[in-house]
Amino acid sequence: MTPERPAELWRLDGTRTRSISAENPTGAPGGGARATTGTGAHAARLLGIGWKISPSILLADGETATLADISGPGVLRHCWLTTDRTALRAITLRMYWDEAAEPAIEAPLGDLFCNGWDELALIDSEMIVVAPAGGLNSYWPMPFRGHARITLENNCGRTVPVYYQITYSEEEVPADAGYLHARWSRSAPVGSPAIHTVLDTVPGPGRYVGTYQAIRPNAPRWWGEGEFKFYMDGDTEFPTLCGTGTEDYFGGAWNFDINGAYRPYSTQYLGLPQVLPAGEIYQPHQRYGMYRWHVRDPICFDRDLRVTVQALGWRDSETYLPLEDAEIATTAWWYQAVSSG
Repeated sequence: MTPERPAELWRLDGTRTRSISAENPTGAPGGGARATTGTGAHAARLLGIGWKISPSILLADGETATLADISGPGVLRHCWLTTDRTALRAITLRMYWDEAAEPAIEAPLGDLFCNGWDELALIDSEMIVVAPAGGLNSYWPMPFRGHARITLENNCGRTVPVYYQITYSEEEVPADAGYLHARWSRSAPVGSPAIHTVLDTVPGPGRYVGTYQAIRPNAPRWWGEGEFKFYMDGDTEFPTLCGTGTEDYFGGAWNFDINGAYRPYSTQYLGLPQVLPAGEIYQPHQRYGMYRWHVRDPICFDRDLRVTVQALGWRDSETYLPLEDAEIATTAWWYQAVSSG
């Protein structure tokens, strides 16, 4: 699946747009701005119905809220959400397609929006945008045939406000459309061998479309020599696709280093938007966040796919060092023919 091309915006094909929010929790036609109670009721007490009475929900610690429960067929086009931005790793987003019992998408909210650490990173890409001061936007197209359900679970230890708007189109879904999946994986530490599994084996046919990686090397010197490897369609010991280094996979080069300093960047399809602390380089405690979208170069597989990345740095100027103490968390995005958890 690829984003709809701008040239297709002129098509008048009977598709209808719907949107779900705290102001219209079912997305029903004419169902918006009807609330009489909500988080804005006191502020709107002099104005009455139709004046921002229910702009958000309050999600208590330990609770799970259903943000959307939609009958298909249709395609999710845009998801916007904001909450307490210091709690993004402790809030889990799940999406279920059709009647699947397990979520196809399950990850901490922060990692799904390329914010795996505790400081806000602004993202300016085609698929994910994070805008000041914590507006989380997803433009991944997500087709579903019979049903879509989206939930949010809070485990941050306190009640948080959640503002959200989920926009989708009511339309027929082609027979060859895949379901979007996303899976989060964390190794802390990576251990021996110093290999982190980005995506355990998933069935095809499918297309791998994106990676986010948050890493703390816990060792000095350059930390990004590790190769991304894609084992596909029966590969066992050796992969079909193998990169040349971590910074190379995310579109950078030469350690992300210009004149002794990291240079963060955020582009349509790849970026290093986060270096913490920003004024240091090659320090064990530093943390990094990187993304790459395979939108123009999807990795297409037929039978199965497994993805790994090595944690690899330098022992000295001439010898690699496996980073067994490194902390790595990744989120993988892919489409596959069957919706499964």
